[in-house]
Order: sequence, then structure tokens, then C-alpha cells
Amino acid sequence: MPITYSEKTNLFEIRTNNSSYLFGINPKGVVQHAYWGKPVIAEENADLLRSRHHSSFDADVDRETEEYGGWGGCNYAEPALKATFADGVRDLKLKYEGYEIFEANELVVHLADEHYALRVELHYKAIPEFDLVERKVRVLNEEAEPIRIEQVMAAVWTVQRLPEYRLTHVTGRWAGEYQLRTNVLSEGKKVLESRRGFTGPHSNPWFAVDGGKADEQSGQVWFGALGWSGNWKIVLEKTTFGHVRVAGGINDFDGSFLVAPGQVCESPVFTGGFSSAGFGGMSRNLHGYQRKYVLPSGRDRKVLYNSWEATEFAVTVEAQKELARQAAKLGVERFVVDDGWFGQRHSDRAGLGDWQVNPEKFPNGLQELIDEVQSLGMEFGLWVEPESVNPDSELYRRHPEWTYQFPTRTGTQLRNQLLLNLGLPEVKSFVLDFMTELLSSHEISFIKWDMNRTVTEPGISPLMEHSGEAIWLKHAEHLYEIWAELRARFPHVEFETCAGGGARIDLGILRFADQAWISDNTDARDRLTIQEGFSYAYSPAVMMCWVTESPHGFNGRSLPLSYRFHSSMMGGLGIGANISHWTDGEMAEAKRFVELYKEIRPTVLRGDLYRLESFRGSNVAAYQYVGKDRNESVVFVFLQSQFFGSEERRLLLQGLDEDAAYEVSREGRETVRLHGSTLMNVGIALTLKGDYGSELVRLKLLP
Repeated sequence: MPITYSEKTNLFEIRTNNSSYLFGINPKGVVQHAYWGKPVIAEENADLLRSRHHSSFDADVDRETEEYGGWGGCNYAEPALKATFADGVRDLKLKYEGYEIFEANELVVHLADEHYALRVELHYKAIPEFDLVERKVRVLNEEAEPIRIEQVMAAVWTVQRLPEYRLTHVTGRWAGEYQLRTNVLSEGKKVLESRRGFTGPHSNPWFAVDGGKADEQSGQVWFGALGWSGNWKIVLEKTTFGHVRVAGGINDFDGSFLVAPGQVCESPVFTGGFSSAGFGGMSRNLHGYQRKYVLPSGRDRKVLYNSWEATEFAVTVEAQKELARQAAKLGVERFVVDDGWFGQRHSDRAGLGDWQVNPEKFPNGLQELIDEVQSLGMEFGLWVEPESVNPDSELYRRHPEWTYQFPTRTGTQLRNQLLLNLGLPEVKSFVLDFMTELLSSHEISFIKWDMNRTVTEPGISPLMEHSGEAIWLKHAEHLYEIWAELRARFPHVEFETCAGGGARIDLGILRFADQAWISDNTDARDRLTIQEGFSYAYSPAVMMCWVTESPHGFNGRSLPLSYRFHSSMMGGLGIGANISHWTDGEMAEAKRFVELYKEIRPTVLRGDLYRLESFRGSNVAAYQYVGKDRNESVVFVFLQSQFFGSEERRLLLQGLDEDAAYEVSREGRETVRLHGSTLMNVGIALTLKGDYGSELVRLKLLP
């Protein structure tokens, strides 16, 4: 039984394969967190539920570890729930009212205010095989008047009794997303958030906390990932009494909203977990969970070609057909036309919002190109950016009121575009209708859904008609509803989430997106750092990586084609270079890499990832993928630079069967037979020299 409750001890236990999560009802009737970590005997820990008083300045210390509490009384920590009632009272006193257990792995704990008819349901779902717990809340207004919700968190996680608290998270910016950072948490708050209307590139709703000594292979790590693609907030608060609370949910910034009588508001899901196998164990649990429970399909990523870097806005049917012929020679499985195929879209200054095929670029319609692509054995895909509009467009001229705006302000243009207010029902209908028409009229198998600007001037005109609505909330909710409806209507179509790169990736959008574009930066060396940070929280099964030009336009860096392919083969493989300029030798080499990728793809996308070495602390980066049955493994090794003829180094592999023998294949070397014990304890010699060297090593289990 993953979830149990003891009447004797008043303790709930959520038991996973390798962890216990305990909370219960303390003598004051408050739902209090008790323990989270390695498995324990629950009934032996009833003494953890106790009230603590320090002074009149800290009267209820036990509320620092409250499982989910409202703002009110002596609670001064980051509130899980803050509300204002119709009579102006802003104080919440939530009392325990009972529980329900469903199908052994789902728990609902009922709370209610002691005076007002406000009820709160705490929902828990155990994911035992990945040592995870999904949490969310539902707030029910049974009052006769609306209640204004000032803040509602999806969950509060408590980590206790560590000698030191170290936070690991990611930060970044456009073209530099998913940069890993670590901070020691001292008393006070550390806030990770987005106020930009989407998940954002500057931070991501994922965190990990350890005692300061965990590494890739060992140590205890507590972690969580929030599934919300709008404004979000995670607050890590260390108290003077040695507790760390992690509260996460929809950002309260500019975000209060009314809950009408009889109405329910529901939070996104905040998934938390515990690993005693370090950051590597944490990541593998998150990856497995996403593949099994989050991602909408189990299909592997197709090798795709995207025409953007070859043509940009200069799209013509003949040029696209020629690119398609070249892509087919490489073994590409999906051909994608990017921006520039619609309206008067000759630059980023016009046409966005006019989703009709441009008749000058496609005089016979889009189907002519689709037929050519399909005759070459490839699927056809298309880029769209449905949430934005150029002022120079027929859509804007018809409906300027559809954009975010304040009546006395001129809207800010970013990338020469404004943002449609997706929260408006008429805008939602417009997007759903034109996407339905597009996918119904053409044989399209893939949509790259982009968003190239943040939310600004988040107003509606006239303002007073919508004073009770959460504008920021509606945009994300309607986005989810549109994607859900499109997936239901067109189950054969796969979707990619993109927002100027990796600015909209989280466990919310990944319930609808098959794959993710994690950065517009396709420099293969930069990508290794971006991809490594991404892999801490998200599965390589969704990570799209492109092979592009050398020297690269972003950094001016020149890299061998082999290095660029090795970097891009660690997730879903794409090609974005102008292949019409490649030599016959480059085309032949690329074709061999595509064929090799298709062989190793199941291991890369469905296997376990082990981060063996990192450029963060070494001149070598190495990543190993191990198939679930351990019959096959693939290792990617990258050298930054060689200095002073450095001594021979050996790379210790992980995740293999110690007693089994493996066939080890390395390009340009004789195939050898080695046991798992040797490969993991003695390792393989690293022989790369020079600058920007790379190698792919394959291991196959011998009978």
C-alpha cells in the first residue's frame, strides 16, 4: 500500500520504493510535515508531530513545517494560501476535516476554514517506481459571495535537519538557457520565478536541495518540478529554527482573482521526489516519470530537417523542394518549413497573424510541396506562432482589440510584434479554428509552435468588465485547452514547444508537447552546456538538437562535422544547416551519422542517462546512455582542449552489468571484449587530442 494512515499515531505515510514521506495531525489539529527521506517505520515516529513554542515572537514554530497552511494567525512564512473574504477579512484558519484514499496510491486531505465556507483539498499521488509524489490543491468557495484569492500554491515541501542546505537550479537568457547554479541557503528567502507570461529562459520551475555533499552518484537529494507554463514562483525559505520550506505554484505577482460562489480553482501539479543516489539518480527518476506518465505519446523523435537557416524568410516552393531532395539523401524522416510561408511574411515586420498560404511563394498551394516531401519518403511539418501578431497584418487591422493593451498606453513591440490576448474567448476560438483548418486541409504531421516575445501591457479594454479575472492565468489555461483539443482532433500530429528557444518548457506543457526546442543557440559546444543543464530536470526523449553551420554565426566558432553530430545525437536529431552548400564529402559523412543515429536512437531516447564528466569541472565532458535491459550502451565523449601533453586519463562507465561481457566499438580502433566490472572500475582510455575533439563509443552485451 503506497499510502496509509494510522489512527493510533495520526500519521500519513506515502511509501515509494526507496523513500518515506510522513505528515500527520498534531495536537493543535494542524496538518504538519514530519519526515521525508529514506524509508522508515512510520509508527515509530509519532513524536515528530508536536507543537513548539519559543517566545511571543515565535509562538507557533511548528507552523514552519505546516504541510499546507493559510496566511493568518501567527504564520509569517510564505503562505500556501492567501485569501480575502467578501467582508474584508484576510485571515485564514484551516482545520483538518478528514481524508480519502483512492486506489491505494491517491490521497485527498480535506481542510476547511473554521468560520467561512472555504474548503481546501490537498491531493497526493504516489509514483512508487520513481520515488515521486505528485501534489496539487483544489480550493472550493461555498460562501454566498466571491472570495478573492491572493496566492495559492500547488504544494509546500519541507526539508529538515540538514547540516547545510545547498540549492541547485538553472538560470540563463535567450541563447544561453539552462545554466546550472548552486547556492548555499542561509536564513531568508531565495525566489525562483517568472513574471513574463510564460515559463521563461531566465529560470525554470525545478529545484534540487542537498546537504552540500551530494554528487552525480551519491548523496541525498530532495527535488521538485512544477507543471505550469504561465507566471510561476518557487520560494525556498530557511528559518532560524533550521527548517527549509519550498512553496511553489502560480505566481501571485499581479495575479489575484475572484472565485465565485460554488466555483473551484485548481492548482497545477507540483511533483516532488527524493533520491539517495545523487543528482544522477534524481534525473533518471524524473526522466522515467516523464516518459511513462507525462509525455503524450511514446513515439521516438524523427530525424528532421528545418529550412530556417537555409532560407529564412525567402521561402519559395522550388527552393524548399530542392532542400527536401537534399535532406532525403541524408536519411531525414521529417521535413519542416519554418517562418515565411504565410501572408505577406517577407521579414519579421509584417504578416504575422495572417495564416493563409502565400500565393506568390506557393502558386499551387502548400500541397505541391507536401506531395514532393512525401514522395521522397518524409513527413511534412510546419512552423507557426499563433499567439503573436504584427501591427502590419490583416488580422491586426481587423482586430486591434485582440492584443494585450491598456487604454492609455501604446503597446510595446518586441521583434516587431504584439501579443494576442489568448485569454479572450474570441482569440482562443480564432487560434483553434485556423489551426484546425490548416491541419484539416493539408497532410501535416508536425507543428513547431513558437512564441517570440514576453507578455507586456497585460490589460483588457475596457478594463472594468474583467476586473475579477486572472489575465495571466487565462493565457496559460487557454493555451493548454487549445493544445488538448488539437491533439484530440489530430492524434497523428506531433507538436514541439518553442518560445524563442527554451522559454516554455515545464511539466505542464510537456503533457501536450511531444518534443521541445531547448535553445535557439545551435553552436555545438554551447549546446553541450545547455543540454547538460536541461538533462537535470528533463528527459533527452524530448530534447531536440540541430546540426548547423561551421563557423557558427552566433560565436564564430569552427567545429568538425563529427563534433556537431555527436553533440546533436544526444537527444532528438535535427539538421538545420544549409545543406545545399555542403560538399559531397560532407553529405556522405552526414548520411553515415544519420544511419548511426537511427541505430542508437532507442538507447538514447529511452535509456538511462549517466553524466560521467562535465565541462563545469574538467576539460572533458562525457555522457552515457544505457538501454533499459542493459544490452546496449552509447557513450559520447568531448574534449575541450589539450594542454601540456596531459597524462592518460580513463573514463569510468556506469549502469552496466558487472558480470556481463560487452563488445566495445570505437571508430578507428579494433573492437574489444570487456566485462562490465572492468568498464566501470578501470574504465576506457581517453585518447582525444587537440581542440574540440569528440568520440562515440558503443557497447553491446555479448551472449
